[in-house]
Amino acid sequence: MGECLPFTVRVMAKKPVTHAERVEVAYDEKHWKLLKELRSRAVQIMEILDCSHLPSIVHGSIARGDISEKSDIDVFLPDPPSSFTIETTLERAHIPVNRRVVVQATPFYAVKGYIELDEPRCISFPLVKLHHVERDFHSFSGEASLPTLRKDLRVSGVDKRLMLIEPTLRGHVESSIVGREETVAHILGVSLNTVLDRVHALLRRNEVGRTGVFIERELSPDETFEMVLKKLADQNPAVRRRLKLHGK
Repeated sequence: MGECLPFTVRVMAKKPVTHAERVEVAYDEKHWKLLKELRSRAVQIMEILDCSHLPSIVHGSIARGDISEKSDIDVFLPDPPSSFTIETTLERAHIPVNRRVVVQATPFYAVKGYIELDEPRCISFPLVKLHHVERDFHSFSGEASLPTLRKDLRVSGVDKRLMLIEPTLRGHVESSIVGREETVAHILGVSLNTVLDRVHALLRRNEVGRTGVFIERELSPDETFEMVLKKLADQNPAVRRRLKLHGK
């Protein structure tokens, strides 16, 4: 990665930052080493999926580069086939599965499947067609494909503090996106509605705190994701409406 400037240790605010100048952050050797390790672990899973014609991405800090020791590795399949194909691929590669969960963050968001592997890796995928804004969420936070990781490239994206992270040779430059939504949408190649939605959601979360997820249902060993989705739709009008919206 090249020689880095001495890294200045500072407390990273978790709450949204509404006013902040552009700040340059330099990574130390420990940071680069951790980033390389996390990306290597992501690539291992992504290559296994790719061999079964299951293209995937990673998003968030692992794509941007501003990782920490608490960063997770969420390998996301935007348009997966049946969950059976994913699980069979993992089984053939002798990748152990910790647990399987169906999650719907809010009544209006897509229902997703999560396959938790070893800490901190998981595989996630939508069980219904994503809205355009939902697909943009990953680009908003920064998303990287397998070729991007293989080339050791990092991408721009926005963190939970609503700070735009722009990679540099020494680390990254960060700046608040509040009041710059249109410019940031152009930089990230996403719709303005996506940026406005995320700003609203994260600022509101700062005001009222986390409210939990709408649905979180762990699968038993004899259940499939599709089977649980049908059960949830039979029991829950909100899930049923979302399925009907896209003809599922």
